[in-house]
Amino acid sequence: MTTPQAIDWNSLASELTGIEIINDPTQVAKLSLDYYHFSPVLESQLKDKRGNIVVRPTTVAEVLEIARVCVKYKAPLTVRGSGTGNYGQCIPLNGGLILDTTRLNQINWIKPGLASVQPGVKLAAFDKEAHKIGWELRMAPSTYRTATIGGFIGGGSGGIGSITYGVLRDRGNLHAVQVVTLEDQPRVIELRSDQVQKVNHAYGTNGIITELEIPLGPVYPWAEVIVVFDDFMTAARFGQALGDADGLIKKLISIHAWPIPSYFAAVSNYLPEAKHCALLMIAESSLEPFQDLVREYGGEVTYQKSAHEASKGVSLAEFTWNHTTLHARSVDPNLTYLQTSFVNLEQVEHLYHHFGDEVIMHLEFMRVAGKLIPVGLQIVRYSSEDRLNEIIRYHEDYGALIANPHTYILEDGGMKTVDMEQLRFKEIVDPYGLMNPGKMRAWEHR
Repeated sequence: MTTPQAIDWNSLASELTGIEIINDPTQVAKLSLDYYHFSPVLESQLKDKRGNIVVRPTTVAEVLEIARVCVKYKAPLTVRGSGTGNYGQCIPLNGGLILDTTRLNQINWIKPGLASVQPGVKLAAFDKEAHKIGWELRMAPSTYRTATIGGFIGGGSGGIGSITYGVLRDRGNLHAVQVVTLEDQPRVIELRSDQVQKVNHAYGTNGIITELEIPLGPVYPWAEVIVVFDDFMTAARFGQALGDADGLIKKLISIHAWPIPSYFAAVSNYLPEAKHCALLMIAESSLEPFQDLVREYGGEVTYQKSAHEASKGVSLAEFTWNHTTLHARSVDPNLTYLQTSFVNLEQVEHLYHHFGDEVIMHLEFMRVAGKLIPVGLQIVRYSSEDRLNEIIRYHEDYGALIANPHTYILEDGGMKTVDMEQLRFKEIVDPYGLMNPGKMRAWEHR
């Protein structure tokens, strides 16, 4: 493959007449990065990686033209949304062209239960429109205000709402996707139903997403609640019981061991010293029976906002999922994190006590393969890469699954296995290996 250094970028850019091109080094550098610095391992590996130019298409025709030119020059191409990922998914390892999708931001249509959008539509902007007919996105990351739908599908896996709807890869959570290929004659391919898994959570390694058909969930008036507890495992069992209570409608169950609540400055008045907390989104219609569950577990409600009140100002969701890590690192930049799928709370309890203050427990409850499980986004006091790997190995030896956030390799981060369907699709749609090269181990080692 031609190296980016050998490419005449001025000549390449001259063939993209009418398409917005950014070649200012400061802007190119900014648009080459994401939140990879959450990981001290990735920070050292990726800090110097930059693209050569950025393009911002506004139509599928322009995307096809960009694809044609990249193939002609054998130029690496990396797709990005808003760059809110954490694993370097959109950081170019080999330079090249950055395709910024944020101007591909049209909502094609919304109807009950289903919508069609371009990839650059921001999640919050979409929900504002969908709410008008009583629907909303089924799940969203904590970067909901700024993340794009295409970026979430390409680089995310689940989030707020996964307590009900599972993860993005679950059948039915993505109905259809259109992608542009990097063949000698680029084309638009539509994938529907199970075929969408060829590009779902593939880091943009095997197709430029230009359109998505996504299912929706009904909007409930979501109240926001903080409940505090004297004992962490009581808080965790409360979270499990709330998740298992099918009659209580909820969108978020986020459990935090002290001192994590001390990092949440904006709501510090509701988080007493040394108390462990649950940050929750509950349908207003479920609040009365919910109070009985709080009493059963000896919790104390310190904060409650109606859906109307919660729609203004800072949302509790912005202290959950990986925003927890963001807030923790704003206080102590030596902190990092893990992503762990636990089998049960007995596993959580052992690891909570075993690591103590070195690995501070943060749980999010979600459905995986139809079963409610606690998922950890623990805060880790980082000392060295060797120690971090020891912590990961201990978790895995104890039966917990680590989706390693300290690697930019697609397979190593979560699946730990080669997805042959994604590899075979890439061989068809990206025969020169130009799309986000270096991220798919299966392609590098095929």
